[in-house]
Amino acid sequence: MGKKLEGNGLWESSRMMLPEHKSRIRSDERETQRRGKPVLDDQKWEEMERTLLLSLRNHVRVNIVLFDPFEDVLLSGFITSIHAHTREIKLQWAEDWKWIGLDSIVEVDTC
Repeated sequence: MGKKLEGNGLWESSRMMLPEHKSRIRSDERETQRRGKPVLDDQKWEEMERTLLLSLRNHVRVNIVLFDPFEDVLLSGFITSIHAHTREIKLQWAEDWKWIGLDSIVEVDTC
């Protein structure tokens, strides 16, 4: 019969992991997937601004991709307002709407 106490000083049959440890491991794994925000050049910004203005003036539906460190967020709707001084746009879909900071946008295209 083998020893119950092994080289690591633990009872081999009674190993367990606390919920806090599991949570920390998952959190650490998620952090390794964190991405940096892409840097957009002037040409890309001009293209996105034209698309936003097209939506505002002609009521054209747009898809907007917002940066998130782990997974991009896709929103779709119509631009109903642009505030240049606060650098925000108002995106409306159905009865809902949301103010979005221009700095969080990484892609805009028409549907």
